[in-house]
Amino acid sequence: MSLWTQAIAGPLAAAVAAMPPGRRLVALAGPPGAGKSTLAAEAAAVLPGATVLPMDGYHLDDAILAERGILHRKGSPESFDAAGFLSLVRRLRDEAEVFHPVFDRTREQSIAGAGRVGPEHRLVLVEGNYLLLDRPIWRELGPLFDLTVMVAAPLDELSRRLRERWQQLGKDQAAVARHLDNDLANARAVLAESLPARLTLSA
Repeated sequence: MSLWTQAIAGPLAAAVAAMPPGRRLVALAGPPGAGKSTLAAEAAAVLPGATVLPMDGYHLDDAILAERGILHRKGSPESFDAAGFLSLVRRLRDEAEVFHPVFDRTREQSIAGAGRVGPEHRLVLVEGNYLLLDRPIWRELGPLFDLTVMVAAPLDELSRRLRERWQQLGKDQAAVARHLDNDLANARAVLAESLPARLTLSA
């Protein structure tokens, strides 16, 4: 486990340990580049019965985004099937087994039914940018979680991490600049419009 994750896993693990028995849902919200996915994966590796459910599987397809004129804003709140995602989270409360889509970043596409939450998963770590967003539909998610966590970082650090991410995916300089502008716009929306979390972790 990384030193960064060790520094924040303590309070997260303590909060999880204090929860009553039964399936529990934890929201790991935060701007792109904050480290939500890393935290979720490493936490799931050490917390008993845990699994990760990324919100990114509910990206709308590029063809739909192009039809709506928002392909350049992929990753923004309006580029997701928010109602579909809300329905999924509600199902986790009532159904022992739920299948969900998973986003493939290398192909920029969601793969239907690629993820599963089963009866053996007593802790579901839901991670995504807009889990606490104070906008229609999104704000209905908050009451469904047993614990809400905001993972944050300064904008300059987010910019550095996001630039590295797109470079590692083989994007050229112009593409990196386009993706970075979009990501930082989304990051500002998360930081400015998210409802308070029970636990805030800064990196």
